[in-house]
Amino acid sequence: MTGKLAKAGVMAERRAAVIRDAERQGLLGPKGPAVGGRLPARLVQAAKERTGIESDTELLTYALAKVALEDNFLEVLTGNQGTVPDGFFGEN
Repeated sequence: MTGKLAKAGVMAERRAAVIRDAERQGLLGPKGPAVGGRLPARLVQAAKERTGIESDTELLTYALAKVALEDNFLEVLTGNQGTVPDGFFGEN
């Protein structure tokens, strides 16, 4: 498999995983109101090229699912600053 085909396969697997996770969390229920906006053409084209998605609707669904499913690791990490008890790492 060539590098380009392998990359496309990995991207397709990532997209599928995001959509599966969004479905499991109940985020992809019945269609709601239409959402529209004027977006920079270069941004849309770059996103389509990177993801392999051709449909505007699928691209927007994928992008919103990625945002909705992002973990909050940074917030949790910084929110816990200074909360590790003394001696936790074997220090006396």
